[in-house]
Amino acid sequence: MSGASATITDEQFAARDLVRSWAGANDTAAAVRAGETDADAWRAPFQGLAELGIFSVAVPEEQGGAGGTVEDLCAMVDEAAAALVPGPVATTALATLIVTDEAVLEALVSGERTAGAALDADLTLDGEKVSGTAEYVLGADAAGVLLLPAGDRVILVDAGAAGVSIELLTATDFSLPLARVVFDSAPAQVLDVSRQRFEDITGAVLAAEAAGLARWTLQTATEYAKVREQFGKPIGSFQAVKHMCAEMLLRSEQISVSAADAARAVSESDDSQLSIAAAVAAAAGVDAAEDNAKDCIQVLGGIGITWEHEAHLYLRRAYGISHALGGRRRWIRRVSALTQQGVRRELRIDLESVAGLRPEISAAVAEVAALPVEKRQVALAESGLLAPHWPRPYGRNASPAEQLLIDQELAAAEVERPDLVIGWWAVPTILEHGSPEQIDQFVPATLRGDLAWCQLFSEPGAGSDLAALRMKAVRAEGPNGEPGWKLTGQKVWTSAAQKAHWGVCLARTDADAPKHKGITYFLIDMKTPGIVIRPLREITGDELFNEVFFDDVFVPDEMVVGTVNDGWRLARTTLANERVAMAGGTALGNPMEELLRTLGAKPDVDPADLDRLGGLILTAQVGSLLDQRIAQLAVSGQDTGAQASARKLIGVRYRQTLAEFRLELSDGGGVVRNREVHDFLNTRCLTIAGGTEQILLTVAGERLLGLPR
Repeated sequence: MSGASATITDEQFAARDLVRSWAGANDTAAAVRAGETDADAWRAPFQGLAELGIFSVAVPEEQGGAGGTVEDLCAMVDEAAAALVPGPVATTALATLIVTDEAVLEALVSGERTAGAALDADLTLDGEKVSGTAEYVLGADAAGVLLLPAGDRVILVDAGAAGVSIELLTATDFSLPLARVVFDSAPAQVLDVSRQRFEDITGAVLAAEAAGLARWTLQTATEYAKVREQFGKPIGSFQAVKHMCAEMLLRSEQISVSAADAARAVSESDDSQLSIAAAVAAAAGVDAAEDNAKDCIQVLGGIGITWEHEAHLYLRRAYGISHALGGRRRWIRRVSALTQQGVRRELRIDLESVAGLRPEISAAVAEVAALPVEKRQVALAESGLLAPHWPRPYGRNASPAEQLLIDQELAAAEVERPDLVIGWWAVPTILEHGSPEQIDQFVPATLRGDLAWCQLFSEPGAGSDLAALRMKAVRAEGPNGEPGWKLTGQKVWTSAAQKAHWGVCLARTDADAPKHKGITYFLIDMKTPGIVIRPLREITGDELFNEVFFDDVFVPDEMVVGTVNDGWRLARTTLANERVAMAGGTALGNPMEELLRTLGAKPDVDPADLDRLGGLILTAQVGSLLDQRIAQLAVSGQDTGAQASARKLIGVRYRQTLAEFRLELSDGGGVVRNREVHDFLNTRCLTIAGGTEQILLTVAGERLLGLPR
């Protein structure tokens, strides 16, 4: 199953393995339980973790650290949270990113001292003295230091100094100390960091901790669902449980990529980029950690609500993180405000491995850009730039990295790649399984734009369950005695059939074979006698989909792709063919940008609407991060299954919710037909077409999480 971690580099894999191995050899959960009655139970495992070097990871070598990255540090914080290592791990890790005092930093790195922190405090700074109260300081310990805001500044206070009074609280999460701290003219050091940057880095580090919690609860629920039996079956075979676990996977993927992005942004020079990345990660982290912990307990059933099971300890930690971050709303509103101020997260991918190709590709793109728009498609096709992932001479046999490089150059030159629509799926199948004659006939014409395709797969009784198709193909002779097949039956939901020149079609050539056998892949000339196309009017009033009726439609043998009865395997190839792509720029998209302009023009905006806006921006940003992650994994040759599944589900839900919100804000709120009404109605198909949302959740549960059928 997917571990749902955002790790890509070897260094981060090694860091995670180090923490995981250490935690496996130490009963960290026992130390957490002991913390209910023993306030010092966290100290031994905390010191053990410090001795692994976690707190030295992101400290520069010249200051006695390992000289690693913030991403490396957060990967270890994530893994420590998954193991529920007790003590102020996250807040001490945070301090190593902010504190510059060499003596304090050395003590933090060694574990000799800890750090507590709070985002909110009622403090007054008078020179180098601070007075006031911090009601809830996470990780506060009398032997450590405290990081706190005082007005627009951030201060460092020795928790054991005169004028500091620490009152330990009976925390819901007893895995680490929580205290009310009162200051009475206590000595304080003002740090060279803004309050906003302090909050952002805190959000990034605690988001990493939330990612670890979300992953552990996902894995625990899933593994239990595989073995716990009721009614003679593992409970993971029941759709309700399977879908709950799949939703947990979606949350885990979202916080994984957003937390990794926030960690990466800490080292970027633009503070606004950190602010938007941290706000997205913190908001996503609160949701993911809390909801996954609750769903984990639900999947566990009775055992989940016992004290003996560890699930409640993770639920407690999740709510502790939420409180320390100030709750989801704080960060959602920050996402909304930053975006309205014009801040957009800028996403890039490392293409150093193909940098040497850039001059050649740039020159080829420039030649295309110099042509009139109507001549560009042919030029793109001839240069291999239209479908670079296809084999030569039709493409460039481009690696994922080269594909992304080409996309960058096309975007920079403002050259739009023509959309081959169904051709993107049909042609790769012909290239891989078709005859030389089929390739010569169909591939160049498709690339030039001379030939449009439709996909004749779905039937009235075979939608998501495509293998249930019933269209019959029997051996027959053509009008001139040529061997072939006659197809009879009905296809439905065929996009643009009325405009297509050719179609790819599945038909049953062996009625006695098992369900997934006896299916053959045909190429259909849509002008063939016996084909009747009946447009279907959709809820928008448009006619995109069609019913297509076949009445003894003759197809010659040379239009069979591959071998007879092997069509199911080819269909899976067709449905799997996608090029590597990543949206350029901020990828919020035009509909979201229009929504921002609509809200910006309103004199007064309901705070609830701003919250909804922030949630939508968060989802859009996470979608872009998943695109980036998928592209990066593809470039490095790693599996993209979990991220791709999460991306599709998150993406269609986002588009539907965005369209509905725009509808509500439009003039009349949807009672008068306008573009917003059309978009709202049009997006209803997104959770149906290409596999329903529910089927996709089932597939995610079975194929990605390994739950039984």
